[in-house]
Amino acid sequence: MKKISIRHIATVALSILCMIAVLVTVNGCTVSQKVAMKSGAQLWAENCQRCHNTPSPNTFSHDQWETIGMHMQTRALLNEEEKRKIVEFLKQ
Repeated sequence: MKKISIRHIATVALSILCMIAVLVTVNGCTVSQKVAMKSGAQLWAENCQRCHNTPSPNTFSHDQWETIGMHMQTRALLNEEEKRKIVEFLKQ
């Protein structure tokens, strides 16, 4: 039986990590392009209404929407661009 060296294992592991990094980077760019093509209203409907009934944009002040946006960015796993577009839509 052939012995596998730690160096060989480390090389394979590093190769796998590099491939994952490339895939994540490419996927992140694709998501950003998809987000760039959508309006705040579309993102609001897709992301906010999937979990709960959303309040009217007039329900909260601009400052309150900023705070809600930061909170929901974490809860709904929104990226910065999605959060920005949604909050800007709600502040109109």
